[in-house]
Amino acid sequence: MRAIYRIARLELSNLFYSPVAWLLLVLFVFMTGMTFGEMMESLSRRQELGRGLYAISKDIFYNSRGLWGSVSQWFYLIMPLLTMGLISQEFSRGSIKLLFSAPITGRHIVLGKYLGIMLYGLIMMAILLVFVVIAGSVVESFGWATVFTGLLGLYLLFGLYAAIGLFMSTLTNYPIVAAIGMLSLLTLLGLVSGIWQEYSFVREITYWLSLGGRANTFIRGLICSEDIVYFVIMSGMFLSFAVLKLELLRESCSLAGRISRYLGIFIITMLVGYLTSRPMLKCYYDTTYTKENSLTKASQDIVAKLDGKVKLTTYVNLFGELYGITAKNIKRDIDRYERYIRYKPDMELNYVFYYHVDTTSENFKKRYPGKTLLGAVKDAVKLQDTRSGRYLTPEEIAKVETEKGINLSDERYDFVTLIERENGQRTFLRVYRDFMNPLPGETEISAALKRVAMRLPRVGILSDRGARSSVGDRNRDYSYSVSEKTYRRAMINQGFDVLDVSLRRGCRDLDSLDILIVSEPLEPFTSDELDILYRYVENGKNLLVAGKPKTYSYLTPLVEQLGLQFEPGILVQKAVTDYPAHLLLCTVTDSARGISSHWDNLYYVTHRRSSTPSLVMPGALAIQQKTDKGFRIIPLLESRDSMAWNELETIDFVNDTARLNPKVGERAGVKSTMVGLEREQAGRLQRIIVLGDADCFSMGELSVSRRGIISANGALLMAMFNWFSYEELPVNTSRSSYVDNKLNIGMETGASLKVILQWILPALLLLMGMFVLIRRKGK
Repeated sequence: MRAIYRIARLELSNLFYSPVAWLLLVLFVFMTGMTFGEMMESLSRRQELGRGLYAISKDIFYNSRGLWGSVSQWFYLIMPLLTMGLISQEFSRGSIKLLFSAPITGRHIVLGKYLGIMLYGLIMMAILLVFVVIAGSVVESFGWATVFTGLLGLYLLFGLYAAIGLFMSTLTNYPIVAAIGMLSLLTLLGLVSGIWQEYSFVREITYWLSLGGRANTFIRGLICSEDIVYFVIMSGMFLSFAVLKLELLRESCSLAGRISRYLGIFIITMLVGYLTSRPMLKCYYDTTYTKENSLTKASQDIVAKLDGKVKLTTYVNLFGELYGITAKNIKRDIDRYERYIRYKPDMELNYVFYYHVDTTSENFKKRYPGKTLLGAVKDAVKLQDTRSGRYLTPEEIAKVETEKGINLSDERYDFVTLIERENGQRTFLRVYRDFMNPLPGETEISAALKRVAMRLPRVGILSDRGARSSVGDRNRDYSYSVSEKTYRRAMINQGFDVLDVSLRRGCRDLDSLDILIVSEPLEPFTSDELDILYRYVENGKNLLVAGKPKTYSYLTPLVEQLGLQFEPGILVQKAVTDYPAHLLLCTVTDSARGISSHWDNLYYVTHRRSSTPSLVMPGALAIQQKTDKGFRIIPLLESRDSMAWNELETIDFVNDTARLNPKVGERAGVKSTMVGLEREQAGRLQRIIVLGDADCFSMGELSVSRRGIISANGALLMAMFNWFSYEELPVNTSRSSYVDNKLNIGMETGASLKVILQWILPALLLLMGMFVLIRRKGK
């Protein structure tokens, strides 16, 4: 150990007697100081100009453009220059013979030089620590733990780069060749994750061997045992290669013997890496304030209820419309479930690749003109750089569907994942028609898992008397918001079970429901049908009643049973740009705040100062209380225009202008368009919503876009049913907000700090280096 320490001390002194080490250190301080100083100046300027700051620690250090990410990229360029001469110079100067003649082994030489370069790395970390201390002293509630975790990751990355550079310097007498060799090896380690991904065992090895993103895990604030082991054993492997290289220079050994010894070290490293990367053996610690690298508490609770094995089988169609992968991308797709596997290590993930397409469709004929199915398959596999032999034929996938008892045609033969439990419960997890990201997020994945973990709220949509349907394709129907499988916010994708129900079957349909939707019947209910609805309400179950100005009278008996009434006429407001006056813009009321997290979010959205979205109602009724039926009344939505009124005269809102006429009973003011009712009934907390516009979450309204109007209607549906389900669905994957949102410095101080860190500090370091080098030369 004493010999290692002496070599390390000599190596460190040699580094600082070299202009390269000083120049690299000055360059490092300049680049880090410039990056950090510009961030501090920019943030202080924004704060002084009245623009709010958020998650300052993340902005400075560990977001996509933070300091830690920049430093990890700079190491890629700095380390080859720093390590290229560690041992290669000993060969070129002939001093290696003196080392070999001394009473030390190759292990002493390698570990001594490695320790020396790691001490140099500590100096770099100390410089970075200066920036951390400065930030911590000027940022309120600074994220110390997360920032220090990133610093740990950078030092581990430095250590691995140093080990690689040390090994490469043992292979040549020329430092520049060692530097080029190191860059080549680092490039290979970054690309190796894409090699032989079609083969499961090889995929595990090559994916683990990849260096890409390892340090980023630490930078994001997550400490993972697999990544720590990776840096340690990979550094050990390259150091062992370097020791072996020096030892082989001292002894005679056949080529086969040399290869076998190198291969033995490599195999042992891969075996340890493979074993420690098994989900059962991995440990994690999320140091972020919001725990953004982990599942939310709601998702963790869902996974905890999944006793027994859970199997996820993803079916990938070569001709999938919305999304697709090849066998080369399996490991990256599995990474989407990494947070779930962390809490349920025995989760099994499988992939089935097949091809199926309607060759008679116009889309197929345009995309593959004149091609047969097999011809199109050949073109598609060439385009995706894969092999047709990996894909099941339509006949083979049909057999799989029969054996599994599934029907992929219901899923439009697109990218879909079947979730199965040992007890036989199953559901599908889908991709969505989202331009930016079609993949399901934590909310959708957790909702699908929750569907197989427990009984979820059952929603019925009344289809009698021409009321709106959950499966119809008319603009007035609710199929898009309820059952459209490619719409992310559809209730079916958020965990709800939805079905059409009929009063003709008596109470049988309604008895199994938790929530009933009665939306704009086009005919009056019979007395028997009303009795069934009254009985449903008296049983304490949840209800949504939605009307329209022309047909609201058919709902009057039911609404009056709740102590409310629809006001006659149609709500109008001051016309918005070129739109008719009865296109009503609404906002969330103050009384709706606090009833659920979704209503809180919707309140914030509709009360933003700029680009404020509204709840859009194309023809709405006002709602008011008529009698007290024992409910707590909660106004939920109201007109954004404080001078809205119920228009009783105008019929043609396109060619005519609505005018307030008090003589016929029209009164201007803020009008309620959605009211919530709540009471204890039949041993349960009953919740009811009465809505003045049945169109506001219809298929036509959710798919329309209006110039100059930002609609939040998609979020309204989620808010309503989140309240109905007592916040059980949609799964609450929201996180707490960051608290480091204030700087204790002004714009002038930020600018001064930038000058000091970017120019003065590197200049002082340069002068120090010149002094040391001149003094050394004088001696």
